[in-house]
Amino acid sequence: MSHYGVIDLGSNSARLSVWALDADGAPRQVLKLKEMVRLSEDMGSTKTLQPAAIARTLVALKKFVAAAAAYSDLTLEAFATAATRQAVNQKDFLRQVKQACGLTITVIPGTREAELDYLGVINTLPIQNALIMDTGGASTELILVQNRKLQHRISLPVGSVNLTERYLNHNLISAAELFALISEFNRVLNSIWWLRKALNLPIVALGGSNRTLAKIQRRKEQAVNFEDIHGYRMATTAANTIFEDVLTKDLEGRKAIPGLAKERADIIVGGLIPVITMIRYLDSDRLTFSQNGLREGALYAYLNAHEQG
Repeated sequence: MSHYGVIDLGSNSARLSVWALDADGAPRQVLKLKEMVRLSEDMGSTKTLQPAAIARTLVALKKFVAAAAAYSDLTLEAFATAATRQAVNQKDFLRQVKQACGLTITVIPGTREAELDYLGVINTLPIQNALIMDTGGASTELILVQNRKLQHRISLPVGSVNLTERYLNHNLISAAELFALISEFNRVLNSIWWLRKALNLPIVALGGSNRTLAKIQRRKEQAVNFEDIHGYRMATTAANTIFEDVLTKDLEGRKAIPGLAKERADIIVGGLIPVITMIRYLDSDRLTFSQNGLREGALYAYLNAHEQG
């Protein structure tokens, strides 16, 4: 039996997934780890990865490499996204990772990140026509799906961490801050010509901030496994109600919301602005949530290449 693993080094979190590949090629997940590393923290306008963020990330990656080593015949791929993609000290950072962890990381462009998101969703959800939206720490990927085919995709250099740092107070959010951020995101959306083709389509939401909406709602519904949100559907009116509640609270109040991870409370408003703005922009009436994205997309890309090989 062989194994395939993916490390997804994002701007806010680092994640590892490992699958066992049986003789018939059917993947079975055997390991799933997550660490909140905040790699993009304080990058600022200079786009420089900071020593504290790098140190946290190296600790997480060492843990991942050690955990993955338990699996035989392992193909391990590691991908870095927006924070590393944008960093002026990218080469130095990748060198540190190689020296400390023995890990070679591939920095993928935003368009490839979007393609992997699409593969992760389309292979695990019955999606026909939708806009896939993956809001990360320092980027947001948008993918238009028509008749299950990827028609358009774009990666925007804005996410929960950098939007928060640029526009919002960490504690109470003012009306002026909120207006400035929503206006700027609307301006960005207006520049994407093909987005009008997604009018009235459902949004398939990925990324930690977006998934938080589903977790909060499922806690309200007293769902037994409230974190099991793959394929969960929510009316956009419910999403708006949750966002309204989050907005009224200070940092401590947000930390106390059931379903909202405490370590995400300071960036959740900035993280939800993109999807809440998109709901209005597309006049979309429902969200479908996906727990599968880049890592699962990389798995299916690997399986497809393996079959063809």
